[in-house]
Amino acid sequence: MRIAALAGAACALLVCAAASAQQYPNRPITMIVPFPPGGIADITGRPLAVAMSKQLGQPVVVENKAGAGGAVGHAFVAKAKPDGYTIMTALSSIVVIPEADKVNGRPSTYQMSDFTSIALLSADPTILLVPANAPWKSLKELIDDARARPGKISYASSGVYGTIHTCFEMLAQAANVKLLHVPYKGGGPAMTALLAGETNLGAQSPGVSDPHIKAGKIRVLGSWAGARTASLPDVPTMKEQGFDVEFYIWAGVFAPAGLPPDVRARITAAVRQSAQDPEFVKALANVNTPVSYKEGKDFDQFLETDTKRLAEVVRKMGKTE
Repeated sequence: MRIAALAGAACALLVCAAASAQQYPNRPITMIVPFPPGGIADITGRPLAVAMSKQLGQPVVVENKAGAGGAVGHAFVAKAKPDGYTIMTALSSIVVIPEADKVNGRPSTYQMSDFTSIALLSADPTILLVPANAPWKSLKELIDDARARPGKISYASSGVYGTIHTCFEMLAQAANVKLLHVPYKGGGPAMTALLAGETNLGAQSPGVSDPHIKAGKIRVLGSWAGARTASLPDVPTMKEQGFDVEFYIWAGVFAPAGLPPDVRARITAAVRQSAQDPEFVKALANVNTPVSYKEGKDFDQFLETDTKRLAEVVRKMGKTE
């Protein structure tokens, strides 16, 4: 009788677990975007949320939680309950901030071990932008001027140690120049600042920049890509112009660590299917961002490689107030 009772209890647990898995999701899911509207995380996350809603049968609601180069939103998700009802579309700055905390000798905002990696969605090359009326017609002219006037040429970033800050410092290290960093609360505000003439330089993905390039408001002096970008075939890379740097603003999906395997599998399947959704693909194509999908071990390997490369840049940057 005792064995039968134990067996019955075990079966009941299995039935409950199966029922729980089948029930997910049974309420709306929150997708945190750790930047303001208008940046690459937002213009990727919103169409993804629409596509995932169709796959999961529940609303996926985007919530912009900006601040500190993405760290505010990252930390929020790191501390969220790992039940599948809080996910995040984050950029490459997510792997930079833990190293920045270490360099600055401050308590860790979060660690990458606080997250469950789901999938990579895109990996946009970053391009260097100047206003249409800027005096520099080439990257060489800009660098020569920066060497003659250390700390006088300013650039707008998405926040301290954010993606734009990191890529500009990567170039500054390679060119041995000093630029003036002006941080904003996200890529959207940074682009607005450049267009308003508040700063001399900016960096964005081709998709975010494209309407302003076509309108003649800004020019492109170079790309941090490993090869020329299809949408900007006439723009030379930094490497072509003598600076051995490469940087991408990539977007990926994460959830809190400790996500149950069945829930992780459900979310991953929804993201995988959403990445193939014609409306999602079209939304990214409209901003010149191709889907670059990776999941599982492929995404984890991508994260490991990018983390090592960017951590080296942050250590050279040192403490930044």
